[in-house]
Amino acid sequence: MKQIKINATITILTIMVIGIGCKKNNDPPPDNELNGHSTAIFNPDKEYGKLTDIDGNVYKTIVIGKQTWMAENLRVTHFRNGDAIPNVTDNYKWSIQEVAAYCNYNNTENLDTIATYGRLYNWYAASDNRHIAPKGWRVATPEDWNILVDYLGGDALAGGKLKEAGNEHWESPNEADNSSGFTAQPGGWRHVNNDMQAFSLYGVWWSTGQNGPSSAANLQLFSWSTNALKGFNFMNNGHSIRCIKE
Repeated sequence: MKQIKINATITILTIMVIGIGCKKNNDPPPDNELNGHSTAIFNPDKEYGKLTDIDGNVYKTIVIGKQTWMAENLRVTHFRNGDAIPNVTDNYKWSIQEVAAYCNYNNTENLDTIATYGRLYNWYAASDNRHIAPKGWRVATPEDWNILVDYLGGDALAGGKLKEAGNEHWESPNEADNSSGFTAQPGGWRHVNNDMQAFSLYGVWWSTGQNGPSSAANLQLFSWSTNALKGFNFMNNGHSIRCIKE
């Protein structure tokens, strides 16, 4: 009888330990201080979903055709497995970086700016096999961008449907109506050989597609045009990231 009681006690303790372990693994990420600071102007006629990353950043999401996209630029600082992404602020160190890195435009710590425009990442962060995208999502591929742009009328028109409307964040004239709900922001970029550039004028988003040993594909939008340009840039450049649901 005593042996049975001991075995029962061990079983109960084992279940409790397993339960505690499961609860820890399923705990939601902590709320992030950037939440609630975005000044982005979303399309009021669209219905947005919600997505949370490993840092606790909460993003709006939008269905466009058969795709579901983040409606905000990525601002995470950890990969999906919890590994930290280095924050590289020095221009020279950034220029020679051949592993994942991120920065804020002009290395700002302003919560409103980071929340609205997101962070800038090199291509090594976008393509890292530890996955910068939240679970169930991925960094957009060239084909993902092609499908989106074609659905919105092609290269010459899609930019106007993707960009946030008005001049709160985009420089005038900003030919845009944000009819897609994508709410693209002009986060600028960090050039491999220079400092930050084109804030409020350009938005550039990485693709996972590689073009030779030192460049990769991206999508570019401009304040003065409705064009959506699918181009290539140095992997060391710092660009924005949008993720798409798998």
